[in-house]
Amino acid sequence: MEQPGTTTPLTGAVRELATQVVSALTSGGHSPMSAHTPVTVGDDELGLAAVRVLGADVLLPAVLHRTLPAPADLAVCEKAVLAYPPGPDASPASRWSHWAMVHTLANLGAPTAHTSFENPEPDASWLEDLPWQALAHQLALLAALAVPGADSAVAGIARRRTVDVARGFVRAVRRRGWLQAAATGRWLTLLDDVPDTLGLDAGLAFVALMGGDDPRVALHLQAARPVLPGAAAGRR
Repeated sequence: MEQPGTTTPLTGAVRELATQVVSALTSGGHSPMSAHTPVTVGDDELGLAAVRVLGADVLLPAVLHRTLPAPADLAVCEKAVLAYPPGPDASPASRWSHWAMVHTLANLGAPTAHTSFENPEPDASWLEDLPWQALAHQLALLAALAVPGADSAVAGIARRRTVDVARGFVRAVRRRGWLQAAATGRWLTLLDDVPDTLGLDAGLAFVALMGGDDPRVALHLQAARPVLPGAAAGRR
């Protein structure tokens, strides 16, 4: 958790945006033919940077509720994709985050032409042999890819290393790293062979109790909720 006095303007903007996304996720009730109320707050430099940090999760309410995104959100996300493309020295996680945004925009029918260009998946082989601690950290950074029904090379690696993801979740909880715990827990709700001994439901409830005041933590927990065992939507 952040200490008082350490919040930067960008951090504040990201938290505000995450709060808006969580509000949209918890409200629900939209018709598939009606768009959500916009979650983005502007397309100035700070607003676009916040969108780029949160990535495809800005559009998560439309993805999970299977509704139309607000046109304003589509427009701002497209501007963010154009304003912050991964550079030559970008990290693999940054490349995957960019891919996820473009992929999501295209799936949601973003109107402008640039979302139609070829968008091949980045390489994911770098994840294959990472130690489990590093794997859990990287998957937490890429939690926007953990969406029911979606598939990617990253998701495939997570499925093959379920035990390592579970170990990462436990480690994050023990270290009180609530953001990473929520993000890795979000991945685990999509995996079929999570050990029953993990107690994922109880673990996520504990993360919500201890870290749920952070809107980024709350966002990941809301993303996990529709696919938790026993939830109304069931495991997809």
